[in-house]
Amino acid sequence: MNVAVVLYTSDLRLHDHPPLRAALSSGDRVVPLFVRDRAVAAAGFAPPNRQAFLADCLADLDAGLRERGGRLVVRSGEVVAEVCALVREADADEVHMAAGVSGYAHAREGRLREALEAEGRRLYVHDTVVTAQAPGAVRPTGSDHFAVFTPYFRRWNELPPRAAAPAPRAVRVPEGIGSEPLPTRAAVTGASPGLARGGETEARRMLTGWLRSGVTRYEDSHDDMAGDATSRLSPHLHFGTLSPTEAVHRSRAAGGPGAEAFVRQLCWRDFHYQVLAARPRSAAEDYRTRGDHWRTGPAAEEEVQAWKEGRTGYPVVDAAMRQLRHEGWMHNRARLLAASFLTKTLYVDWRTGARHFLDLLVDGDLANNQMNWQWVAGTGTDTRPNRVLNPVRQALRYDPQGRYVHRWVPELAGLAAPRLHEPWRLPEEERARYDYPDPLVELADGQQRFRQGRDGGRASDTGRPS
Repeated sequence: MNVAVVLYTSDLRLHDHPPLRAALSSGDRVVPLFVRDRAVAAAGFAPPNRQAFLADCLADLDAGLRERGGRLVVRSGEVVAEVCALVREADADEVHMAAGVSGYAHAREGRLREALEAEGRRLYVHDTVVTAQAPGAVRPTGSDHFAVFTPYFRRWNELPPRAAAPAPRAVRVPEGIGSEPLPTRAAVTGASPGLARGGETEARRMLTGWLRSGVTRYEDSHDDMAGDATSRLSPHLHFGTLSPTEAVHRSRAAGGPGAEAFVRQLCWRDFHYQVLAARPRSAAEDYRTRGDHWRTGPAAEEEVQAWKEGRTGYPVVDAAMRQLRHEGWMHNRARLLAASFLTKTLYVDWRTGARHFLDLLVDGDLANNQMNWQWVAGTGTDTRPNRVLNPVRQALRYDPQGRYVHRWVPELAGLAAPRLHEPWRLPEEERARYDYPDPLVELADGQQRFRQGRDGGRASDTGRPS
């Protein structure tokens, strides 16, 4: 009897799963395995929101496997040791897994391959599982990756993704393979109260609904913060309960400007993955250094804490940070505003904000989170590195009625837009009615901080603040 192991990582689904299809083709029996990696938890990359969502995903994956005659095997510990132990237990000949892009993922794959080959077994790593195009598949002439999105998108858009495969009809698991109990959401403490539900079943339901009715208004409304006209599929793409390849195919089949705009956002995800794959150190270091002299010390620390708590004095920024804490998710436009305020107005290191987002975001994806933060901070791939997003102008443009702010900053509920977005301009007597702080810093002063700190004060803005 030939046995193959499928090591699940960020690909917790049955539909369009190349490692599972390959294992089923080569083995009479297959062991679907998920290892709760203690190294990931020790490094702080397993916060409550993602642990709770992960529990949903594993339960749903196990249920889908059981419908097909199989089951999910769960182990805890160091990944290489646990996989090798299971391979010996099942007398498996080969292991199949999805390719990763981070430095940690590459090192893990290398250690696992070496350990398996030492025992006469093989590791097969499959690309286009967590991305629509493999990170190295779209390259410019003379370089290992694209550093600017638009030319990457043009090339990416010309390259058809592979065909999406259906879920298998049957998965047969060898008898006698032990498993730990599945983790449960109820056992996780500290998760956000408004955290969404995870799992492939939910992901597919959401994608179908989105393509049926939501995507048609996406091009015109995706920046409407109160309208919430986004797919909210990012957690499912992060955990792999939804195939990005299938999402591209189904979106293109739906057609229309909204679907095209949504596919462009899926391409942004692939773009960030290929950047991180080529430059793994950019997860913690500037992709393009700008000579920043980031503010530190007690005053900066107090401002960061106020930013985290949603008490900056800028209502749209505070609404964004409170949504993050309540839902473990944040509207994309709100992410840009919150990040710009921290890095360009408070002039605090982007890594501080990126770490806070990773602590709370259910879609806390290393490639997208770090590279988006670097894009906003001007140390990444943005061609206008000194761009500053003015939170008042942005609020007037993307939350003109103030419905987003009212939802998350209820202490300002009696105040109507546009005055809502600048409460510090109210007469002193009227301001006293609202339990809301004064701004941490005037915008002009914040911009002066940024200009003086970046490159020793030699920064020049390449465009007006938007």
